[in-house]
Amino acid sequence: MPQSLVATLIADPSKTGLSDAAIQRFAQALPGFVSSRWLDRGVAADLFLEASDLDAAREALRALALGEAIDVVVQPVEGRAKKLLIADMDSTLIGQECIDELAAEAGVGASVAAITERAMRGEIAFEPALRERVALLAGLPESVIARVLATRIALTPGARTLVQTMRARGGWIAIVSGGFTQFTGVIAARLGANEHRANTLIVDDGLLAGRVGEPILGRQAKLDALLDLMTRRALAQHETLAVGDGANDLAMLAAAGLGVAYRAKPAVAAAAHARVDHGDLTALLFAQGFSREEFVEG
Repeated sequence: MPQSLVATLIADPSKTGLSDAAIQRFAQALPGFVSSRWLDRGVAADLFLEASDLDAAREALRALALGEAIDVVVQPVEGRAKKLLIADMDSTLIGQECIDELAAEAGVGASVAAITERAMRGEIAFEPALRERVALLAGLPESVIARVLATRIALTPGARTLVQTMRARGGWIAIVSGGFTQFTGVIAARLGANEHRANTLIVDDGLLAGRVGEPILGRQAKLDALLDLMTRRALAQHETLAVGDGANDLAMLAAAGLGVAYRAKPAVAAAAHARVDHGDLTALLFAQGFSREEFVEG
């Protein structure tokens, strides 16, 4: 039986690469097309359609977008505005991997970055990979964390607007990271997030001990965090939004009402409900039906 779906087309906001002609081209190729509207002229638009198969509609629209710098998010119209955002931090809410930046300060940047890349692609298990990388940081002064936060870490474009807009509508924002509380606490404060969960770097006498607190927050813990937040806030699955980029985000993305792979590794992008490769994090607001005029700029 046909259901009401919405396909949100999103371009890089710095390039305003979405035209009326592109909207018309997508509309003409869509069986069941009903209507369209701009959310931000040149950047984002909704196309409404009636279709019986959500997965088939997603695949058809992704195929249409191949070769164009346009992200496509397809979902049911009903329930598209979310009440919970659960977000990865490293390479998602921020543009860096914190452990790689610490490793650069310790002079072992290349070794740690190589392990990080393999872990995020899902080629090696996250937990042992994290222990191995943290061991290489042993002896680094704890004070380096503050320096890395001040000089090496930057919020992803659109991140604060995403958080502030959702919070203004009563949404709950949780950072759930395989990184470290010494970083997530600061980033949560910068963004205005409600809470954060992460691993903890163990410190002895002002130096990193080369160990991480156990149990490690990995793939299962991210999923558990989503389920816990849904229960604690009495939310249905369709009211939740998750975003991340690495293999340890896969279970969390699959269990959310809408799981978005942001500039993600190939296996993650292929498995997620939606992927954002061109837009910034305000793409997650457009996906919820917000127009640019409704954004709360933090």
